[in-house]
Amino acid sequence: MKNMDQYIKDHSRQCRENDYITNDLFHENHVNRGLRDKNGIGVLTGLTSISRIEAYKEYLGHKVPCKGKLSYRGYNINDLVKGLIMEERYGFEETAYLLIFGELPTEEELTEFQEIMGAMRSLPTNFVRDVVMKAPGRDIMNIMTKSVLTLSSYDPKATDTSVENVLQQCMMLISVFPMLAAYGYHAYNHYERDGSMYIHRPDPGLSTAENLLRMLRPDMKYTELEARVLDIALMLHMEHGGGNNSTFTTRVVTSAGSDTYAVIAAALSSLKGAKHGGANIKVVEMMQDLKDTVKDVSDKEKIQRYLEDLVDKKAFDEKGLIYGMGHAIYSISDPRAEIFKSFVKKLAEEKGYQKDFAMYSAVEELAPQVIADKRKIYKGVSANVDFFSGLVYRMLEIPLELYTPIFAIARVVGWSAHRLEELVNADKIIRPAYMSIGEERIYKPIARRNVIELEGNDPSKFQLAEHTQED
Repeated sequence: MKNMDQYIKDHSRQCRENDYITNDLFHENHVNRGLRDKNGIGVLTGLTSISRIEAYKEYLGHKVPCKGKLSYRGYNINDLVKGLIMEERYGFEETAYLLIFGELPTEEELTEFQEIMGAMRSLPTNFVRDVVMKAPGRDIMNIMTKSVLTLSSYDPKATDTSVENVLQQCMMLISVFPMLAAYGYHAYNHYERDGSMYIHRPDPGLSTAENLLRMLRPDMKYTELEARVLDIALMLHMEHGGGNNSTFTTRVVTSAGSDTYAVIAAALSSLKGAKHGGANIKVVEMMQDLKDTVKDVSDKEKIQRYLEDLVDKKAFDEKGLIYGMGHAIYSISDPRAEIFKSFVKKLAEEKGYQKDFAMYSAVEELAPQVIADKRKIYKGVSANVDFFSGLVYRMLEIPLELYTPIFAIARVVGWSAHRLEELVNADKIIRPAYMSIGEERIYKPIARRNVIELEGNDPSKFQLAEHTQED
């Protein structure tokens, strides 16, 4: 028998050969890869009233790119952020209320919602010890997924998919996600990296952003600006239409009739992918490589040459990508990135990261032109929200392992809203079609599978196949 490594190597080659489908076949059969057309616009697969994304306007029958716009339940995200800043309030809970219930809360409704969410911000007895600490690991997204699935064991109504029960489950998960992420990291830091472990209980009277910083830091201290910038980051990442991969996963698994814990675990598994929620980590790694390669990051010409090397697959991971640039939908601008940038600048000034902010700003300015010069693109390219979020988390001294989990802490609100909307409108299981391109084949008994037919299907005419190592 071959050794295991050689067996896997040989048969993975077989998988690649037998599973490969050319781009031409997709084009010939009018199949939109990734459920996106040749212009990158998503195929319409459903209806939602939760959020709206605008990147194009119709003009004389053509779609013309415009500045990006994002609305939550009809409210422009810019207006929501500005309103909270003017009134000096934290926005996570208020925005969560809006997305889940469809209306902005009154002062009394918001206070009641905050109190209920604060009361839900607790885990079952010994859960941290028996679940989070039992098998720690660096991949906090997997730890969170495991924890969510295990929470179902503590819920006597885990499989009840009534709107009332699902609402309660979703509110509970929104409340405990910061705990699952923070405790998961501390367990990993202690058991795997031999660091100190701090398990701080959340304060029910604090906002989600404040509690997250409180639970992460040894002294539980943070500045007001730090908490407000994190709060805005959570608001901006909370929801982004029904077509993004993790939200679509939420709706697909919900449509199958599955329970809330399984649905949210599936969404977490989608979000952790490098092509989805893991993008901000790649931005940070790329920018560190830029600093290591270009010693004087104030020299824009040198930065431009580095970016050109990136696109030419000569720098960083040699994938030809400038991470944090471009978006599946937006072209001229990502409204979330534009909102975020002003707050990033303020935080950089408070934390002494002005040089880093200037470097990011230079890349934001130069990258679109470099990409346009080097690539044939169908729409404009601009910085997306992930471009700045990694810098923010670094300035907040948040470990790299928690960058994607923080995305999940925000996005679980959007997932919950879409799960409820799918349940309310439950009709059919989501089941798109796949066209088979496989040819019909004639079954051979196992004793004859190492022969090559000479003439059609005449069983009397065959010869032994010549075996090679690749066979």
